Amino acid sequence: MKLGVMSALFTGRDFTDVLEYIAGLGLDAIEIPVGAYPGTPFFAPDKVLASASRQKEIKAQLRDHGLELSGLAVHGNPVHPGRAHAKRDHASFVNAVKLAPKLGTDIVITFSGCPGGSASDRMPNWVTCAWPPDNLEILAYQWEDVLVPYWADQAKLARKHAVRVAWEAHPGFCVYNPDTLIRLATRAHKASGVKGRKVLGANLDPSHFFWQGIDPILAARALGEAGLLFYVHAKDTELDPHEGPVNGYLDARPYGDLKKRSWTFRTCGYGHGDEFWKPFVSMLRRYGYDGVLSIEHEDPFMSVGEGFEKAVEYLSGVVIEEKAGEAWWV
Repeated sequence: MKLGVMSALFTGRDFTDVLEYIAGLGLDAIEIPVGAYPGTPFFAPDKVLASASRQKEIKAQLRDHGLELSGLAVHGNPVHPGRAHAKRDHASFVNAVKLAPKLGTDIVITFSGCPGGSASDRMPNWVTCAWPPDNLEILAYQWEDVLVPYWADQAKLARKHAVRVAWEAHPGFCVYNPDTLIRLATRAHKASGVKGRKVLGANLDPSHFFWQGIDPILAARALGEAGLLFYVHAKDTELDPHEGPVNGYLDARPYGDLKKRSWTFRTCGYGHGDEFWKPFVSMLRRYGYDGVLSIEHEDPFMSVGEGFEKAVEYLSGVVIEEKAGEAWWV
């Protein structure tokens, strides 16, 4: 298994400087944002897509620093009820699918998106329970009329370009846990008529599961059983032992309200330790995942450099120990 970074945290820095920095820390890979919510910190994807020479230059830069491109990130909402928003995020997604193989990866990381509650809505509507009855009508519209048809079409696009789409399960979007991810992948694959290798699967990010009460280790098992473990983000979450039991963990208070929030994103090892990360990595390996752990840094208690480097140091120990554990049967 390899270590990499979701490089949105380096927005504003020179691409070559970023490559030198992460290679110097001993990382193996980089995940590059190319639109939607993460933005485009290093290059304009549409211009690179249109330029074979620029593609060669980027691949040469990666090769010169001993790094692989683990994936292109385009976290957006291509089924947003606002037409302009949906059109923009869909275009970014299509660009990413077409660009990925030209830059040397077959992974595009994104969200499932969330439509409105009806065709007349202007804002997304995330349903969190089956009652009142209106909620079931909303879900039927979202899944039958929007999500399944949209992602069935994108499955065809992904197959055409030999790309796998890795949905990040995230509250606020229709795919937010293993069940919704597996159901959408199953239904969209079937509706698409695409045969053979699955092209719609998971980017497993444990940080979004902790505060939903989901065990990411068991989530890895469920997604592994379904054959949908395409990619993994490495990010941690701290659950506040006082605020959570009082108000629960569905917390819409601002991320900066650190004294009151029920949970906060943390650097790997600062929300959970070896009791989580070692069995988590082992479960990934159990189901054949030998790809990249792509580190995300969103810890508000640490600077970018401090939090990122602490995550690299911590996860390096976890991954090394997992590798060492192979020796007795190899």
